[in-house]
Amino acid sequence: MRPSTHHARSARGLLGALLTSLVSLAALLTTASVAQADTSICQPFGTTTIQGRYVVQNNRWGTSAAQCITATDSGFRITQADGSVPTNGAPKSYPSVYNGCHYTNCSPGTNLPAQLSTIATAPSSISYSYVNDAVYDAAYDIWLDPTPRTDGVNRTEIMIWFNRVGSIQPIGSPVGNANVGGRDWQVWSGNNGSNDVLSFVAPSAVPSWSFDVMDFARQAVSRGLAQNSWYLTSVQAGFEPWQNGAGLAVTSFSSAVNTGSSGGDPGNPGGSTSCKVAYATNVWPGGFTADLTVTNTGSSPVNGWQLAFALPSGQRITNSWNASLSSSSGAVTASNVSHNGQIAAGGQVTFGFQGTVDGTFAKPADFSLNGNACTTV
Repeated sequence: MRPSTHHARSARGLLGALLTSLVSLAALLTTASVAQADTSICQPFGTTTIQGRYVVQNNRWGTSAAQCITATDSGFRITQADGSVPTNGAPKSYPSVYNGCHYTNCSPGTNLPAQLSTIATAPSSISYSYVNDAVYDAAYDIWLDPTPRTDGVNRTEIMIWFNRVGSIQPIGSPVGNANVGGRDWQVWSGNNGSNDVLSFVAPSAVPSWSFDVMDFARQAVSRGLAQNSWYLTSVQAGFEPWQNGAGLAVTSFSSAVNTGSSGGDPGNPGGSTSCKVAYATNVWPGGFTADLTVTNTGSSPVNGWQLAFALPSGQRITNSWNASLSSSSGAVTASNVSHNGQIAAGGQVTFGFQGTVDGTFAKPADFSLNGNACTTV
């Protein structure tokens, strides 16, 4: 709030001066009320707290051009976003709201970092407001590290691209598609020189969504980019602008991390996942089919599953049933579809695929369910 200076110019008498002062006072009180509700941040790394539990950060790290955001009670909006940077490089900034710890700044009352094996669920909700006269992505970041660090860069970054506008793309290269949280995503994998990056790109803009962060953490585990002994250090939602960006907003954000007893894992909170996989095949020259039966041999149900395995060299999947597959060759993650997401204790789920084979046929060497090794029968 800028201070106001008022000058009495005459001659209108005491009443006029008094009325003028009252009007000025009312204006100041109104401005103070607005400033208290909405906090403007223009410092490159300025932050504030909303709802007493989340941190909003300007995080202007990739440009010297001005950027300002206004923190609201439920999120933030970008009010100024000057300048642009080349779209084949890093973005200008990552204004965002987060739960957890970012470069030693931890949100009030957070229980992060938390070991993945102790997290039962991590429900989160996000709503975005988009603009078209900018180049940007709307990204939800999930940070994982082998240690419970609260400073610096973590080992693995998971990005969920809810929207992208312009000729930009994630770090690395596309590695297939996956169904996560009941939605289909294009999956990219790479490294930015500091950490591994696993990105899930929506085929069209998603304005809002409620989901479980652990569904994406399990993907990182199943793809060898994290382990259940690693830690979730923060979750963040915001925008990466390359050009302009004023008007973009996170209109609402919520995040919780529900931990269970130690010794569990993300797929089976409170207990260890036990599983076995039967891999039945029918092979002919140049082709094959595979029918997989996954049995939950544990004492608790598995809610949401991903079975990871590696196809031997020369094999390529051409179609599948009862599962969503992340790729057609090499490292494959099979994820549940809408009708078979739960495997009851002692229960089974089946899926399969058809493929081509060049050379001698062989079966995958091993399988893991939600990051935990299974026995093969």
